Amino acid sequence: MLPAGGYPVQAAKRFTEKSRARLRAEIEDAGGNEVFALGYCNEAGLVASLEIAARGNESSVLALDRFQDPSRPPDVLIHNHSSAFLVPSDNDLVIASRAAEGGMGSFIVDNQVEKVYVIAEPTLRQKRKELDPERLCAALEAGGAISRRLPSYEIRESQLDLMRLIIRGFNEDALVAAEAGTGVGKSFAYLLPSLVFALENNERIVLSTATIPLQQQLFDKDIPLVTAALNKKIKVVLIKGRGNYLCRRRLYDALREQSLFEEDDNDIRAILAWSEITKTGSRSDLSFMPPDDLWSRICSEVDLCMGMRCPERERCFVLALRKEAADARVLVVNHHLLFADIAARREGAGYDSTVVLPPYRRIVIDEAHKVEDAATSFFSKGFSRLGLYRQLGRLYHRRRGRQMGLLFRLPTITPQELDDAAEAIQKTRDAADALDEAGLDLCAEEGVFRLCPSREDRFLPVLIPALITLRKRIASLAGVLRSLVEFAEDEKDPATTTAADSDRNAVAWEVKAVLRRLETVAAVCGAFVEYGERPQEVMWLETHRSAVSGDDRGSWAVFTVTPLEVAPVLGTALFEPHKTVVCLSATLTVAGSGSGSQNPGAFAYWNRRSGITLVADREPLTGQFPSPFPYARSVLLAAPADAPLPDEDRYQAFVDQAVLKLTELAGGSTLVLFTSYEALKSAYAAAVPVLEKQGIRCLKQGDDDRSRLLGAFLADESSVLFGTDSFWEGVDAPGDTLRMVILCRLPFRTPRDPVFEARREALEKQGRNPFMELSLPEAVMKFKQGFGRLMRRSGDRGIVAVLDGRILRKRYGEFFIRSLPKTRTSFGEFSSVLRDTESFLFS
Repeated sequence: MLPAGGYPVQAAKRFTEKSRARLRAEIEDAGGNEVFALGYCNEAGLVASLEIAARGNESSVLALDRFQDPSRPPDVLIHNHSSAFLVPSDNDLVIASRAAEGGMGSFIVDNQVEKVYVIAEPTLRQKRKELDPERLCAALEAGGAISRRLPSYEIRESQLDLMRLIIRGFNEDALVAAEAGTGVGKSFAYLLPSLVFALENNERIVLSTATIPLQQQLFDKDIPLVTAALNKKIKVVLIKGRGNYLCRRRLYDALREQSLFEEDDNDIRAILAWSEITKTGSRSDLSFMPPDDLWSRICSEVDLCMGMRCPERERCFVLALRKEAADARVLVVNHHLLFADIAARREGAGYDSTVVLPPYRRIVIDEAHKVEDAATSFFSKGFSRLGLYRQLGRLYHRRRGRQMGLLFRLPTITPQELDDAAEAIQKTRDAADALDEAGLDLCAEEGVFRLCPSREDRFLPVLIPALITLRKRIASLAGVLRSLVEFAEDEKDPATTTAADSDRNAVAWEVKAVLRRLETVAAVCGAFVEYGERPQEVMWLETHRSAVSGDDRGSWAVFTVTPLEVAPVLGTALFEPHKTVVCLSATLTVAGSGSGSQNPGAFAYWNRRSGITLVADREPLTGQFPSPFPYARSVLLAAPADAPLPDEDRYQAFVDQAVLKLTELAGGSTLVLFTSYEALKSAYAAAVPVLEKQGIRCLKQGDDDRSRLLGAFLADESSVLFGTDSFWEGVDAPGDTLRMVILCRLPFRTPRDPVFEARREALEKQGRNPFMELSLPEAVMKFKQGFGRLMRRSGDRGIVAVLDGRILRKRYGEFFIRSLPKTRTSFGEFSSVLRDTESFLFS
């Protein structure tokens, strides 16, 4: 708030002599015209340093949010009046008000900086209380507050070293990249300093994980243990994406539509009953898993939210969660939600207000090796025929001879208008069908297709005209929809709105939301049409098929626009604006080992891809903290010297037989990892008849959902689990449940991946080596993830077998081996590997 009136004082009472001299010189250099500066106060409250933000006169003042550096918020906005008359003008007061919104005071000085008029006093910022590394480390040492609460706790020096680096990140307002091997205990190493810093400095800290299950583990298990050890209360809130929460208004709308038909509605009725007793409205709290198509009709979505105009606003689960988060010191989120917030701030929402999340300045990112993929996914835009069908069906469809949909519920719509809208919807569906057919034809050979100059003869004649037609059909439909909803909403005060008003408003609101989604589809079509003018984006198609037995939807094409690179966005939107960003993972380096921060070059690949090194004058603190597990004694790394190369004809037959013999020898307890589903099916078919006769259960990805497959595997020590991409990470099977991991092929990304292909080509155009800079380091990091599935506890013991001949026969194979902890090895012929395996497991 601004005071009612300001006052002039001697400038020496508000500035250090050095800052006065600097400002005087800047004003002189500007010819006496106005100079706008950001002032930073010292502990005595004097402006001690300056950053020049703009020069000119009142008409050329830059917008305040363009010259504020969110990572170092200034204390006061200063500008000069060329005359000795220092009373603020109306424009000065407007600027001062905006400065106050950002927590800044506002001064006017004369050109000689002898006097200063204080429009608004700066708020002296609370002096930061730095973390004491020795005090915090003591909690994890023998007899410490945390170690006492953990059975069989062992002191791990690597954990203490990691925590010291994270503490530096908080104390020094630094960026941190840390690789912590399995068993280091990175969760406690970052939770303890994060919670203590939040408590002692009254700052909000965001903890971001890769998945919702990891969020839940932190919130339910790890954080309560740390807070109990601290013996202090700290408010922690877990936040998921909106789509995980029930929307009561949409639930009631769906029930009204459902009640028109005599059909099985047990699921939605069960959700209705649950909605009256649940405290969170989170889908994960349901006792059953509702079908995706049902949940999508009743979940909360940002573009469907009516806010204060919603009749259910007083009982809104999302609004209640936002209120809880507003005064929380720690927020537990996932990467997708974090990027949703960061994207909104980057697009103009700023860093000092609530957007998706309340404002924050410090972030800890666990599983940081997924940052690039998560950002790539979030910033991609796409659509499919089926998705478009769903939006059109929400507007209008026929069911059992009856007209249904949002348009039918508009009270002002005439029969002719409804017929016109239905015709426009059908034309849009027809255009989507034609485009889908063209897309499927292009994807017929490889399942994917990327738009690029060398393939123009294939897609220009058919695909581009189909995209243009669909975009035109959407534009025509959009015009019809706008005319229908233009006057449909009632602008009454929410407090006096009737049930009929609420329903009319809700229908109009949802029609507008569908309209926005249709316009997004049209924008993607436009991006495809203009692909040649968008070198920083990748336009690609992919065939999708339903995995549900009996699904009659067949195949469909998904059209996607993906940014070529996300590092620049991450650099400017994630790393630059925040005071502390700590990034942790078990896999951030390539071919490097050691403890502490001796080998920062090992982070080169991840640094480039994540954008962390694009921030000027903020060299990240890095450190590698090796696993304390006894790999040299407890793990055998086996790679047959006679294994074929993957491009040799006998490779798949070798893999099939090797997997069978190794799993048979181990008696199950094996995770077999592949890079393609076709290779998985081949090996599975060869193994099942033999293994199941011996009582070894075979589980295959695709036969059930991932969580149930993992549950079955963990419950049966004699089972074998065959998995592809998603099983290279997130499998935690300690003890005898898992005694062997088989990596059938080095996990290089397939050359057919359109985004990867485009990124390789971009590096080639720059004269760089895409294999060494992209393909190899990415494969090594994924290889380390697969290797890490074996040893989850210090007492675990087992074998990692690699069946790809390249690991021993290609020079780059040493990068994979050197990136692993030191283990025992068996690099002889396959017969020798079998003998070594038997001896290792049963001796």
